Amino acid sequence: MTANKLRSALAAALLGTAAIAGAAALLSVPAMAANVRPEVGTPLQEAQKLAASGNYKAAMAKVNEAESVPGKTADESDIIAKMKSFVGVKSGDASLGGLAAAKAKFGNDYAARNYSAVIAAGDTLKSLGGLGTSEKQVIAQSYYLNKNAAGCVKYIKANLTSPDDTTLELLNRCAYDANDEDTQRQALETLVSHSGKTENWNSLLKLSERSKGMNDHQTLNIYRLKNNTGTIAGKDEYTTLAQLAIQLKLPAEAQAVVEKGAAAGVLNDARSQRLLALAKTQAAAQKGGLAAAAAAAAKDPNGDALIQVAEQQLTQGDAAGAVASATAAQAKAKDKDNAAMVLGQAQLAAGKKAEAAKTFNSIKSTPNATMIAHLYALYSAKAPAVAAPKAPAKKG
Repeated sequence: MTANKLRSALAAALLGTAAIAGAAALLSVPAMAANVRPEVGTPLQEAQKLAASGNYKAAMAKVNEAESVPGKTADESDIIAKMKSFVGVKSGDASLGGLAAAKAKFGNDYAARNYSAVIAAGDTLKSLGGLGTSEKQVIAQSYYLNKNAAGCVKYIKANLTSPDDTTLELLNRCAYDANDEDTQRQALETLVSHSGKTENWNSLLKLSERSKGMNDHQTLNIYRLKNNTGTIAGKDEYTTLAQLAIQLKLPAEAQAVVEKGAAAGVLNDARSQRLLALAKTQAAAQKGGLAAAAAAAAKDPNGDALIQVAEQQLTQGDAAGAVASATAAQAKAKDKDNAAMVLGQAQLAAGKKAEAAKTFNSIKSTPNATMIAHLYALYSAKAPAVAAPKAPAKKG
């Protein structure tokens, strides 16, 4: 949670308290002497002095003494009410000042970095009906600032069940410090679903990349998302994606990645140029034989060959052909996860976002496959729309 966001939350938590305290602080009994009888004004003046010395219970007793005077005028009742609010809020004692006092103490403790007291105030505020979302955010932040990341996670989960992005960012930070990757992933996925911000995608994909037991194709799909979300960065990441694409017989994709890396100024060395030349040569050869490969794969009883062709069609820019091939291959493919993943990516490239999301959400076989498919479903919801191809103009 940024400092500005926290200040906003704290300001909301203390809304109303400042107005009461501010008005009471300007209170001057002597200035109103002309409108206040001595039997009312004298105990109020004594209350001011006692409050200034920190003796709030005695001060409140004097206010109550003034309040017990019969036949009070409107001016007298008004100044008594203001003094009561002033003493109660200044005391920070809920037994004297109720919710206003509890909130004043809450704010003062936070300003003094007494985070344990802020956390403890939650029960008091709740009992007085003053524990709202803003106060809960401040308490969660206090757990974090008190170096209790696990407590922060637990508090947010128990008390902020529909968190806004500010709270989700705090939850992500606390979960990271608590080594709670499941909670961190949940927070980041929700943030991504809300806004699709690059920094949240970057954190989510870095976390996903560390998952154990990832195969090469799954790693390729994570790096594809890095590329698609604009979070791919540095020579190593561009090179990894390009090399995986070459390895998995997707040279056109490798070519596009190396060219993008070169344009970004990170793949201009001799090795990268050799990788680009290899990708171009293989991509051209593959494109020339793709129609024959598709025809042969369609006759193969093993659908995995057709799925490979579909992925090659996709990376060569033929999204419609990839959708057709992947759809035909799904029923007979042994690698059901990869078949569905390629189909979903082809549908997304063809502009069929709803169909793509449905396909991605159907993948539930293994934890890694499900996790990656869910990432693609999140991405498909935020991915730029693809324009439908224009029909050819009629002659004549």
